[in-house]
Amino acid sequence: MSNYPMVPGHEVVGEVVEVGSDVSKFTVGDVVGVGVIVGCCGSCKPCSSDLEQYCNKRIWSYNDVYTDGKPTQGGFADTMIVNQKFVVKIPEGMPVEQAAPLLCAGVTVYSPLSHFGLMSSGLKGGILGLGGVGHMGVKIAKAMGHHVTVISSSEKKREEAMDHLGADDYVVSSDQAEMQRIADSLDYIIDTVPVFHPLEPYLASLKLDGKLILMGVINTPLQFITPLLILGRKVVSGSFIGSIKETEEVLAFCKEKGLTSTIEVVKIDELNTAFERLHKNDVRYRFVVDVAGSNLAEEAATTTN
Repeated sequence: MSNYPMVPGHEVVGEVVEVGSDVSKFTVGDVVGVGVIVGCCGSCKPCSSDLEQYCNKRIWSYNDVYTDGKPTQGGFADTMIVNQKFVVKIPEGMPVEQAAPLLCAGVTVYSPLSHFGLMSSGLKGGILGLGGVGHMGVKIAKAMGHHVTVISSSEKKREEAMDHLGADDYVVSSDQAEMQRIADSLDYIIDTVPVFHPLEPYLASLKLDGKLILMGVINTPLQFITPLLILGRKVVSGSFIGSIKETEEVLAFCKEKGLTSTIEVVKIDELNTAFERLHKNDVRYRFVVDVAGSNLAEEAATTTN
């Protein structure tokens, strides 16, 4: 549930303008980023394992309540105050607009590949759903040396997937012959679809010990017959963003490999149009808001009037 008034905005990148007396990791002038989480309990097992995103007391970067009882406010603002634990340094030379999507979409893909030991070259992976997270899945998996198959609901993204993102194969999920062609062939599938969909066709696409990794937030129960798992020792798992440590890793990985996100930069006064386009799935593949390049005072005056 959203609480208003609210300042949204995660995947925030900016320059440090002031540091507290106990800050040791950053100095004024550093270019840094903040993801989805700005707080945790610090004492539970996930926290002690550097997996703070799984802390049951995690604090979201906006629309949440901070430890001081005040609402957290996100990055659609000229300043943001964050505990240094939840801040990462942006690699030198990486454009800030390119760094921003890596703080959520990028690390969301990188984290399960790292956790499940799926970073070796030569693996065959599937990306189910080609959106903000899915497109980064294709790019990161390809940079790891994987053979990547994009699985989508229609033909309309074939050219983008194959020619622009570099996927090796493209399969329409409703085409039974095509799904049969990739049966028992994939080491993993990263499932980014956020609405109800059958899992059985994708489980059938996995080879022995294959992993179906769910990332979409779906409030409708999913189902499958267990022999699809039992007879291939397959795994259905979930994964949620990534840790601060993994965020630092994916930033370094993308800098080393020269990976960029496919983005469209908009100003504050274009946000309403951007949200309308987002609802129509008319974005390839991430909107990045240029807050510093927007006249916030002028926009506030326009809004007030």
